Amino acid sequence: MLFLISSTPLAKVPFDAVRTVENCDGTAGPHRARRLSLALLASPVGSTPNEQEMTFLEHLEELRWTIVRSAIAIAVGMLACFLAKDLVFDRIVLAPRSSSFITYRGFCWLGNRIGLGDTLCPTELIFSLQNISMSGQFFTHLMVSFVAGFIIAFPYVLWEIWRFIAPGLHRSEQGSMRGLVAFATVLFLLGVGFGYFLLAPLSIQFFGTYQVSAEVQNTIALDSYIAMVTSVTLWTGVVFELPLLILFLTKAGILGPAVLRTYRKHAFVGILVVSAILTPPDVVSQLIVSGPLMLLYEFGIMISVRAQRRMERAAASRIVQRPDQA
Repeated sequence: MLFLISSTPLAKVPFDAVRTVENCDGTAGPHRARRLSLALLASPVGSTPNEQEMTFLEHLEELRWTIVRSAIAIAVGMLACFLAKDLVFDRIVLAPRSSSFITYRGFCWLGNRIGLGDTLCPTELIFSLQNISMSGQFFTHLMVSFVAGFIIAFPYVLWEIWRFIAPGLHRSEQGSMRGLVAFATVLFLLGVGFGYFLLAPLSIQFFGTYQVSAEVQNTIALDSYIAMVTSVTLWTGVVFELPLLILFLTKAGILGPAVLRTYRKHAFVGILVVSAILTPPDVVSQLIVSGPLMLLYEFGIMISVRAQRRMERAAASRIVQRPDQA
């Protein structure tokens, strides 16, 4: 006997579901049929309970767990970096203070290769670091560990964000979004590397050796040095997400390749000004820093052009399909 207390027509019930109920014995049949009927009552025709749209509260619950899992990942990375204090500080954070840092050796090698001699070789960093707060070193340790943990967990955080928004996308969009997550991770890590190996050492070399008078010695506060290294490194990773920002603005109709090309000169002037502030006052260093940022801007224009063409083709296909449907 078929126990279905639902208004759903029998012809609309999936065959497997009907067969499951019909083959039940007298004991289990009514209970299983009741669960099936309630699921069918709450489900639109032709769908299964797992495919139903989530309610607002269910979305909030899923968002909460996404944030919790991301926070746990950052906390795990932070704890690992906190325990590896000697590695993080002596070999990474404080490494740009040494004249033997790989970036300085690279500049020196480049100067000799292009015939500039020792012009690009850095001067010896004579400044010292000091801590003037009782709890300064401890909180500096915490802050650096947090930034390092965030950088380590960033790919996982992006993946969690993708998991949250993926169910609301079409299958074709899910494939492209998965590629965007990987692309965003690569851009962020490239930006972090660019900031740590280029911007931070050049800034430390310039500001650490700058003197208004030989009578004034540089004694840098620990938190000032750490703030420069961490902020330059982290924010450069964020700036390298510029192509993705351009892509989203293009899809939203706010920005387009025409606007980007029109204001290209203004953008390049701004990049040169920022490079002049962050680097020593020589042309080679400014070009080394500004060159990748200009290429990033041009890459953003290419992405905007491609996105706009796809949007135009999609709009044209919808216009062609409407008369056919009519």
